[in-house]
Order: sequence, then structure tokens, then C-alpha cells
Amino acid sequence: MTLPDKDNKREFVQEKFSSVTTKYDFLNSLLSLGIDHLWRKSTIKALSDINGPILDLCAGTLPLTKELLKQGHNEVYALDFCYEMLEFGIKKKKQWNLSGNVYPICADGEKLPFKENVFLGFTVAFGIRNLTDLSKGFSEMFRVLKPGGKGAILEFSRPTLPFFKQLYRFYLHNILPYIGGMISGDKEAYKYLASSIDAFYSQKEVCNLLQKAGFENISFKPMSLGIVTLYVCQRPKNE
Repeated sequence: MTLPDKDNKREFVQEKFSSVTTKYDFLNSLLSLGIDHLWRKSTIKALSDINGPILDLCAGTLPLTKELLKQGHNEVYALDFCYEMLEFGIKKKKQWNLSGNVYPICADGEKLPFKENVFLGFTVAFGIRNLTDLSKGFSEMFRVLKPGGKGAILEFSRPTLPFFKQLYRFYLHNILPYIGGMISGDKEAYKYLASSIDAFYSQKEVCNLLQKAGFENISFKPMSLGIVTLYVCQRPKNE
């Protein structure tokens, strides 16, 4: 499918996430063959040395927020621009039986409603691909992070192994939209998912954008044969 242009992307993405909210977590597990929870666990482990407030950007229905609480973090600000997803996630939180405070915030990831130097860490899972201006988003993440604070970003990427690359691309464009559309009732949302992965920056380009935003100690780790990539970055301690 043709991806929405910058002027229409925010509204399009918001509408699509709203339409699949109640099936979102189930489909994530189904379409990833159940390994999405391992990806999230690895993401949170990258912030194991952080003890303080953490911002979970593009939090959606709060699956990464839940993992943060499970791994001992007790002050999480969960931000997403889709009210329906946040509301659904907060309703599920009552069933978690986990300690810790979660503060849901409905806001734009490119215009964060926080002062500078607030958080010791931030996380994003499958969200940077949906930002209209990724450079602006990274600048905002940098701004609200305290000096020495760390960020962990989990995002879809494109496998490079020749045979697996073709197999995955067939799955992405032919099987995933069919299953996702059949269960969620919105096939276009999952066509967008496939097309947005194809059109997204390479891992090195993402790292370059993080560096331009001011981050240092930037690294990336492909997982599951390159289906997803974990990026870790840090705001300089001395500025």
C-alpha cells in the first residue's frame, strides 16, 4: 500500500491503532509466534542499571510498561497519542497484580509534555516507525532524559540473510495482513504495518539519527534473524 504522507500520517496511524485496540496484544503474540515477550524482556534488561523514573513512549496497551514493572521498575510514565489504547491498557493493569506506579499520559511523542532532564531512562517498542518526524522525536527523547540517562528502543527491521529475507517479506506482505485483517477487522492496518517496515530506516541510519540528536554510546543488536532490532543509547553524563 502507499504510505500516508507526513501531513496525514499522524491521523492515519491514530485511527488504525484505535480500530485494532482490543485485538492488538493477541495479534502481536500470534503474528510473532509468541516471541514478542522475549523481545520486550531483552529491551528492559538494557535498562537494568536504571533506578528512577522511566518514560515508556508509544506505550500503546502497556505491554512494555508491564515488563518494566515485572523487572522491578516502580515509576513508569506511559505515554501514547491513542487514547483508546491507553485506556484499554489501564483496564488490563488491574489484573496484573504487580507493584509500582504507572502514570498514563495521552500526548504526542514529538511534543513531550515534560520539562528537561526528568527521566533516568526511556523505552519505545515498535513506535519510532510511526512518528511523523523521527529526528524531532529523538530530540524530544534526548531533552527529557537526565544526563547519563539511557534509552532502549525496540523496532522492526529487515532481515539480511538472502533466503530468510525473501521468506519473511512474503510473510509480511501476504500472510500477516490476511491474518491481522481477519482477526482485527482492519486489514489496512496490517498492510500499513508491512509497508512501514519496508520503508523504514536501516539500522545504521537510525543510529546516525540518534547521534545527531546528541546521544552517545549508541549500539544496535538484531534479534530473531533481524526481524527486530534493539537500539541502546545514552545522554552524555557531562554536558
